[in-house]
Amino acid sequence: MQSKKRILLIEQPSGHFDALKSILQFIAEDYDVVSLEKASSQTKLKTDWKCVVLACPNEVFEQAKQIVVDAPELPFIVNHGLNDLEAIANVIGSVTDEITYPELTQLLAHCESYIRNKPNQNIKSAKDLLQTLVGSSSEMQSVRRMIEQVSPTDANVLVLGESGTGKEVVAQAIHRLSNRKTGPFVPVNCGAIPPELLESELFGHEKGAFTGAISTRKGRFEMAQGGTLFLDEIGDMPLQMQVKLLRVLQERLFERVGSGKAIKADVRVVAATHRNLESMVNDGKFREDLFYRLNVFPIETPSLRERREDVPQLLNELTRRLADQGRETVKFTDLALQSLMEHKWAGNVRELSNLVERMIILYPNQVVDVGDLPKKYQHIEIQSFEPEYPEEILERQALNDLFSSDEEDDIQQEQGSQIIAYLPEEGINLKEYLADLEIDLINQALIMHTGVVARAAEVLGIRRTTLVEKMKKYGINQ
Repeated sequence: MQSKKRILLIEQPSGHFDALKSILQFIAEDYDVVSLEKASSQTKLKTDWKCVVLACPNEVFEQAKQIVVDAPELPFIVNHGLNDLEAIANVIGSVTDEITYPELTQLLAHCESYIRNKPNQNIKSAKDLLQTLVGSSSEMQSVRRMIEQVSPTDANVLVLGESGTGKEVVAQAIHRLSNRKTGPFVPVNCGAIPPELLESELFGHEKGAFTGAISTRKGRFEMAQGGTLFLDEIGDMPLQMQVKLLRVLQERLFERVGSGKAIKADVRVVAATHRNLESMVNDGKFREDLFYRLNVFPIETPSLRERREDVPQLLNELTRRLADQGRETVKFTDLALQSLMEHKWAGNVRELSNLVERMIILYPNQVVDVGDLPKKYQHIEIQSFEPEYPEEILERQALNDLFSSDEEDDIQQEQGSQIIAYLPEEGINLKEYLADLEIDLINQALIMHTGVVARAAEVLGIRRTTLVEKMKKYGINQ
């Protein structure tokens, strides 16, 4: 069977790069030698090559450049005469006809990295991961890349990270992209189950195995057959249980409590913890052999403070999901987003999700500014907006306050603050009357608080700026 093509050497004229050809042949025998004319007119560059080596004189620079530009998915190595092509992104480097084995292998390693890290290689899985693990930061790109690499295998995965960083979301993504995706995904929180019940929870039990075992019950390992078992908070598992879990992972067999019959464990195990397992191993609180059995492929989920640039994208996704559920939505101003990006997010994405729900309750279908955020999230100093209202609206409010309902009068009487107004037969100038009353109340408030405008405004139930404007209007000095 013909071996997979890995290196394509485009050589023009033929025979002038024998040293380069010999080194290529030494590294990999399965490569094609194609002339430049043939390559430019008839040969379609395939994506299964490790790289394309352009070995031709500078006279055919434009033709060589066109080949490179037409195949952005492939990495190129060019000979020294074409080193001006290195300005093009997919040209990895240049070589001379005296290239050595170490130099060329280093360039080939860079070519493999170019192919391996190429964005959107698997469009379906990339879109799925982007919707599940939101964020364009380098940290999240690295997490998504590792998930894509490990998912098709059956290797044990250990997901590490702080609480609220989405460790279970990572485990679910691994399951959905694995060959076991049609099987069940069974989560179990090892820290939430009493130690004496954990063995039965994981492996099941037979009827009468212990007090209270009134019927036979399957455990989580048995429920996850053909699928994925997610062991959350594995660091909270008791040492005695760690020994039994290690045996299952090694032998791929387990027994229900009270039964001597071995059951084959056709399960892929993904574990997670927010604890430092290596420190626990050193302290004798976690078995070293179990740690290395679980830690085949570690994935560390970054904290939100390590990827603050993802906050706006996360907010959009969280509000979109709530809107899809028929909930209200909310928008954030740019300044509010800047303030949220400055926050330390001790609770990570879970804390951000809680904040979004709180803002939707307070400001449904509205725009949230920095001043609308809870105090702990206000990290930008801005002048708060204090609306000014037309005089007729303020006068109408004053009238409403003066001539309140009987029920409000009763309340005011109980509080010792009843307002009694008598209308004389000859009538009054209501505007002047209200203005005199307003001046009198303002003066009383200022005297009460020794001229401190902010305190006077507080007892009058108006904004400081509104009081300042009224003092200017009536000529009241502090």
